[in-house]
Amino acid sequence: MAYKQEWFNDEQFWEHFAPIIFDTKCWAEVPVVADGVTRLSNLHLYDAPRPEAAPRVLDLCCGFGRISLELARRGFTVTGVDITESYLQTAREDAAYEQLSIELIRADARSFIRPCFFDVVTNLYISFGYFEHPQDDRLMVRNVFESLKPGATFIIETLGKEIAVRDFVEREWFTRGGFMVLTEYTPLDSWGSIKNRWILINDETRIERTFTQRLYAASELRSLLLETGFGAVELYGDWDESPYDNRAAMLIAVARK
Repeated sequence: MAYKQEWFNDEQFWEHFAPIIFDTKCWAEVPVVADGVTRLSNLHLYDAPRPEAAPRVLDLCCGFGRISLELARRGFTVTGVDITESYLQTAREDAAYEQLSIELIRADARSFIRPCFFDVVTNLYISFGYFEHPQDDRLMVRNVFESLKPGATFIIETLGKEIAVRDFVEREWFTRGGFMVLTEYTPLDSWGSIKNRWILINDETRIERTFTQRLYAASELRSLLLETGFGAVELYGDWDESPYDNRAAMLIAVARK
């Protein structure tokens, strides 16, 4: 199915903003995230799996392959899906350099489905909630459900509505990746979503983009997953499996089929 062009289809956005989004902190946390994914999905129970018997992991919205490559290093069979070809090409080059076998596919997360195939699906680094219509979020979750084997696990790492409200600032600025970065945030629809305006400035360039993210409270995300058909949903506030409470750093939902 073909979808109309939305802001995330703009490859130039991802290329311009890559140094801002994928900063050194983002890359430094890779082992912690991979450990969390491995533990929460019970992949740690597989000791140095043989290639032919390795669990299959789908990294949905994989970007540069930040987590895909790490899971492949650990011996799992990994498929990465993303909408941005330049990011996928970088991941392919890194995988080739390390002699890692990873399947990397350019596709819209609303249309990718591989029935009853994966042991784990991940959607990480606040990649959920950017479609224009809420029913597209549900479609993506439904496709994930259909792509998982019975008993398999879906892990979402996102910005919970509670955290967005708690930590809200109207605007901020900082320097990163050779740019001065100006950001403005506006709650919409009674905190149903949040509008982001980002401006990058250096001596030669001024780049501005605006986009909106739909926000889910923990209870709303749990309900969405249960309504899709998942049998159980666990909620955490960080990769150390701490509770999703007033001290939570993020919202991590672990859904079991």
